[in-house]
Amino acid sequence: MTTLLLLGYGYAAERIAERHADRFGKLIVTARSADNVDALRARGLDAYLFDGTGVSAELSLALRPVTHVVSSIPPAEASDPVLAALAPELARSPNLAAVGYLSTTGVYGDRLGAWVDEDTEPQPNGPRGHRRLQAENQWRAFAEGSGATAIILRLPGIYGPGRNTLMQLRAGTAKRIVKPGQVFSRIHVDDLADAVAAALLNPSAGRIWNVADDEPAPPQDVVTYAARLMGLEPPPAVLFEEAQLSDMAQSFWADNKRVANRGIRDRLGVTLTYPTYREGLHALWTQSNGG
Repeated sequence: MTTLLLLGYGYAAERIAERHADRFGKLIVTARSADNVDALRARGLDAYLFDGTGVSAELSLALRPVTHVVSSIPPAEASDPVLAALAPELARSPNLAAVGYLSTTGVYGDRLGAWVDEDTEPQPNGPRGHRRLQAENQWRAFAEGSGATAIILRLPGIYGPGRNTLMQLRAGTAKRIVKPGQVFSRIHVDDLADAVAAALLNPSAGRIWNVADDEPAPPQDVVTYAARLMGLEPPPAVLFEEAQLSDMAQSFWADNKRVANRGIRDRLGVTLTYPTYREGLHALWTQSNGG
């Protein structure tokens, strides 16, 4: 029997479980507080506490039958907190087959708008990108030592129900920032979940996957399209230099690249439900209005 462990039951992991738990014999999830564990168990999930600092006897026992792992827990400065605490326990799982790590397309760094694919050599900018690349390498090393397959899933900006430009426009927080030539890739959380499940259940197909939609686009175009769906006037354009962004946001805007998704389409056979932001936002708008 296959057993899927989702480490860090957040936005992406919850969608993976909702869409694909039935493809595994058993599902185990973790949360970082006792209150969250109790809430998840009240929903019928087999949930355990993991706050990145240690392993309880209860969690240790639950890990023994695990065959597939997906970690969405971000790295710390020195090392990946999951591996720092759980590597010996996971390595003792006798049937561990595949470990998936949700990384970021930020490891490619700035490419001045050029395309990148899975064969592109990472060149991260800044400490966050370097930590992600370090974590990828740590997961690969762990998998090699434990006889499992490491699957690295590089993600761009994620949107979907509860997290999208439509909601920002409703709240009055959406900004139409313009930086000439700037594009971002993105992925709807449903398509993300489908790609993760496909990669996890087909480990022989590849080890690194870019999980992005078909059309990298200027961020101001996304805001304009969302506003038109809602029948609103788009927010006024703000030049990037005048946007007064936080240091973290500025580091995000420092990377300009187009992320190719041929791998998940051609080698994994993933058909995107939302191939561009237009289909994704249109579906979200329809759903929010009872369609």
